[in-house]
Amino acid sequence: MATDYDEPRVRPEDQPANESLEAIQAQRSSTTQTSVIDVEDSDTAEGFDLPGAILEEELLVQVVPVQEDEFTCMSCFLVHHRTQLAREKNGDKYCAECEG
Repeated sequence: MATDYDEPRVRPEDQPANESLEAIQAQRSSTTQTSVIDVEDSDTAEGFDLPGAILEEELLVQVVPVQEDEFTCMSCFLVHHRTQLAREKNGDKYCAECEG
């Protein structure tokens, strides 16, 4: 007997049974799904250790305020030297890269 490989292969248990609407609704109501998500304390980012990471070390960054010869671009919000100033409009300054 030849086998048609293009024909969908459906097992008898995959086919829906001829049940009444009341039986299907009763089955659904008995297996109600809740929207509760199980969250464990180990699911947070603190529960993961990165390989090769030194977690005891704190990074210290010294923040330097904007100097007199610098400005903050109102388009890219980066601090540039005054030589990068392309235009100033209503007190807002824009760098040459954004105006380019």
